[in-house]
Amino acid sequence: MKPAACHPVLADLKAIVGEAHVLTEGDLSAFEVDWRKRFRGTALAVVRPGTTLEVAAVMRACAAHGVALVPQGGNTGLVNGSTPDQSGTQILLNLGRMNRVREIDDANLTMTVEAGCVLQAVQSAAAQNNLLFPLSLGAEGSCTIGGNLATNAGGTQVLRYGNARDLCLGLEVVMASGEIWSGLSGLRKDNTGYDLRDLFIGSEGTLGIITAATLKLYPQPSAVMTAMATCESLERCIKLLQLAQARAGSALTGFEVMNETSLELVRKVFPQLRHPLSPSPWTVLLELSDAENEEHARALFERLLEQALERELVTDAAVAQTLQQSHDMWHLRESITMASADAGASVKHDIALPVSRIPAFCAQTDAAVAQAFPELRLLNFGHLGDGNLHYNLQLNDEVDAADFMRVRESALNDLIYSAVMEHGGSISAEHGVGTQKREQLALRKSPVALKLMQAIKDALDPANLLNPGRVLASRNGMEGH
Repeated sequence: MKPAACHPVLADLKAIVGEAHVLTEGDLSAFEVDWRKRFRGTALAVVRPGTTLEVAAVMRACAAHGVALVPQGGNTGLVNGSTPDQSGTQILLNLGRMNRVREIDDANLTMTVEAGCVLQAVQSAAAQNNLLFPLSLGAEGSCTIGGNLATNAGGTQVLRYGNARDLCLGLEVVMASGEIWSGLSGLRKDNTGYDLRDLFIGSEGTLGIITAATLKLYPQPSAVMTAMATCESLERCIKLLQLAQARAGSALTGFEVMNETSLELVRKVFPQLRHPLSPSPWTVLLELSDAENEEHARALFERLLEQALERELVTDAAVAQTLQQSHDMWHLRESITMASADAGASVKHDIALPVSRIPAFCAQTDAAVAQAFPELRLLNFGHLGDGNLHYNLQLNDEVDAADFMRVRESALNDLIYSAVMEHGGSISAEHGVGTQKREQLALRKSPVALKLMQAIKDALDPANLLNPGRVLASRNGMEGH
């Protein structure tokens, strides 16, 4: 039994959600260890409420006992934002049981779902009604809508549809006081004061607990086409992006870029995967979603790529001829993260830059990293269409990962984030801040912005019970990891 297992809050929590849903014993690693296996915490208990009223009652019980609470969805985050600290004093609130689709309004093109709905289940529910929920990312089989909104997740279709924030019309939120804000509006226009919804989206559970959301839906596209192309430089990749935007307009829904080191690693770890093009410094994955028909989409793609070849923007290109070929192309892109995890430790940087500044940033930073950290391999890939790169450094086999993380990781991060700021970018594009980027945020965010953020935190969570130590450093000693 854990030392704190007799804490008086536990009896209250068992009475609220049922003893079976208050976990204190056994293997709790699925809740207490982060997705990257870098952080392991210890919860006072894992509590699994089934309704919003239960979440509110749990929050009131925690507030009465002065116990901090860490909200968690699918536990797929990459910045240690949803696992407990090591104190054994925090309640881990997992929302996985709250997974109901409450309503689909096909006339209003909206869907209201609970926070524990897995993203893939939301996509499927929309598709069953011949509608599209376009948020799409690698962890969609296990991440949840609550976590997607709490981190303002991005993914592969931001270019056309925007981040999670752009796909949400309303929220239901439990406040630190245990009060429930019911803001599940399906309205696209509501000019009645401050936009409270946007306070909670991207707040990583530090201001309130998202329990449900009303999401935007779209008509299913009549045809979706995928292609790959190879380019000799990032400059040419961007010129290809400009050409695609000019020719395809809003039909361009995806524009991903991968450096050769990334795909070389995929070939090594997953030799069974088919690569339609020969190795090149850069490979681009394009997607068109056409509202007319497949023939029109294919013709548009073929004309676009012919022009790109004529202008020497690309060296080779291939258009998927079947749905399976399209899936295979996307599988290559999505396998980079899995290949990297299989190959060992890496230092990840989820950064955003103005698209026009990306070549200069990469030229400067690639050279600086190669000189200062020759033992690292650069895996540079991501969503070029919206300026979001996953600028990751893979440790070679001979490098002691634990020693590197302890001694040199901070210097590597400083180098990269300094260059990001120099080029007008952001140190977090779609993964959030958590504890992993908290100190960097404090160094690089405007003092005025930090002061405003702290004022909002103090106003909505004065006792600092909601995910303490995430995003902002705590003022009462509860710092997370």
